[in-house]
Amino acid sequence: MTPTLPEPLICPRCGEPSDGPRYGPCPRCREELRAKYASEGRVVEAAAYEPKMNVTPNAVALKDD
Repeated sequence: MTPTLPEPLICPRCGEPSDGPRYGPCPRCREELRAKYASEGRVVEAAAYEPKMNVTPNAVALKDD
């Protein structure tokens, strides 16, 4: 009995056979995508958090001992 070889994976982007270990873009398409979508990180200033004051304390919390 002859062992069957697995079918070559097909690149979902260009349709060419790929010899990669998993399904996904071939190495050439991966490099193209990295170059196309490369970007620099940036720092975003966020406003300081201030809790809303629409909640009132309950009677148990206000009770003096």
